[in-house]
Amino acid sequence: MIKFLGILLIAGAIVFIEAPNLKGKDKKREMVVFSILLIFAVGLSVAFSLGKHIPNPMDFISFVFKPVSDAISQWLK
Repeated sequence: MIKFLGILLIAGAIVFIEAPNLKGKDKKREMVVFSILLIFAVGLSVAFSLGKHIPNPMDFISFVFKPVSDAISQWLK
């Protein structure tokens, strides 16, 4: 629970520091991207702090390219 509150406090501090610079018409897209990335990062951090398994991106890459690698290896033998 303390980790969860710490993550939220840090995220709040980030918003407090960065949001005033992103307000305005000409920086609306930057604010949207900032918000999406911050929400994603906070969600992953909270899940990790609660002990949930966060998959490694390399696992997906291996899953996709392993059959291709095996096929090329068989072809070259």
